[in-house]
Amino acid sequence: MKNMKEKLNKFLSLIIVVAAVGFVLTAYYTFFGGSDVDLEGKNKLKIPEILDDLNADPGIAEFKLEAGISQTEFTKGRLTPTLGYNGSYLGPVIRLVKGQDVSIVVENNLNEWTTIHWHGLVVDGENDGGPMQGIASGETWNAKFKVEQPASTLWYHPHFAGTVANQVYYGLAGLIYIDDEFTDTMSIPKDYGIDDIPLVVQDRNFNIDGSFDYRVSMMGVDKGDKILVNGTLDPYFIVKREKVRFRLLNGSNSQNFSFRLSNRAEFLMIASDGGFLEKPLKKEAIFLSPGERAEIVVDFSEFNDKSVKLVSNDDLILELVIDGELEKSPDIPEELAEVADIAADEASNTRIFELQSMGISGTINGKYYDMNRIDERVDLNATEYWIVRNVGGMMATGHPFHVHGTQFQVVSRNGEKPTPEESGHKDTVYVDVGEEVVIKVMFKKEGLFMYHCHILEHEDRGMMGQFIVE
Repeated sequence: MKNMKEKLNKFLSLIIVVAAVGFVLTAYYTFFGGSDVDLEGKNKLKIPEILDDLNADPGIAEFKLEAGISQTEFTKGRLTPTLGYNGSYLGPVIRLVKGQDVSIVVENNLNEWTTIHWHGLVVDGENDGGPMQGIASGETWNAKFKVEQPASTLWYHPHFAGTVANQVYYGLAGLIYIDDEFTDTMSIPKDYGIDDIPLVVQDRNFNIDGSFDYRVSMMGVDKGDKILVNGTLDPYFIVKREKVRFRLLNGSNSQNFSFRLSNRAEFLMIASDGGFLEKPLKKEAIFLSPGERAEIVVDFSEFNDKSVKLVSNDDLILELVIDGELEKSPDIPEELAEVADIAADEASNTRIFELQSMGISGTINGKYYDMNRIDERVDLNATEYWIVRNVGGMMATGHPFHVHGTQFQVVSRNGEKPTPEESGHKDTVYVDVGEEVVIKVMFKKEGLFMYHCHILEHEDRGMMGQFIVE
């Protein structure tokens, strides 16, 4: 009898062990997609929600954004004080369609002034969201405009003078997608969150208690020792063996990124700041300074590896876990879109902008930003050549030069024709120390606008000017 009981107990124990192992394997398969890639300590990439359109009419879009104070758990068990739009950190994707009439109500639930600038959107000065459109704590602002530009990936962030860097560092930023009649039929990945993935990349420093360690000195801004992607620390994302489109935004305050795959494989660049390029470009790496965007397509069916990493120099950006059988994906078209040339002639007005940095601050044409001064006056519908020079200075660095309310074309860099990745429409261009970049700019909208360095600490400390289009 005793032997029978012992055998029964051993048998039951074996059943329990087998069941437990089966449960673990099932959970592992479900959570990790069946991959045996070691993801311990990694976090699943957050995909931003798409902001609800409050108007059912397809020709009219109405949105509500709330800037608020919150906390975010980047590391398990540690809460970080953060800011966010409609959430604890960053904001939702605002999806627009060319031709729509758009209304966006922005409510400021911060304890300080803010604004919200639509970076890359061609709108009039009153709706651009620059320093002049300040929103006091507890107040709202309503931006209204018509979408008149082609499909592109833009973004939004604060722009109140002197507080931009801090508010962005703590989480105020989000993406804008514009669709048009061509993207509906174009043979490219477009299933949001599946094979069309937004990637907002930022560097951050953390204190031991989990709070941000935002380090600024006269020397500049300390590079973050951690990378956040869509507000996710140490992220991974599971992809199928198919083509996947990534929409990259350098959302950092001051750091440049040079994105590549860890296996050195080529990918296709299909779009820059202002929309699609004429043709896809084969690239092994792509450089983005703060504020710049790019869209790339990676064909994971060509990889035998179980995972590949998106990296920038020594920084791990995102672990891409490759799972599942080979999926059939559409061929990327050899011709993407027609990039409309901005018409100009030799009689077009030419202006010179000299960027000079002095540690954490800087000037443009020897002047610090003054909200009460108009630096340049431009005629409505004029096309001009702007010559942007980085003349160096104390502790000199490169400067991403951004122009509000327009999309421009790069004409030359140091007298040479721009590289193919700069052949599309842009709103931000990187100018390294000693470089001269010529851009061709058309001014289609009236109002007061900014031009500035998109290193946010430089912008906050005077490296910005104002121009009026009338």
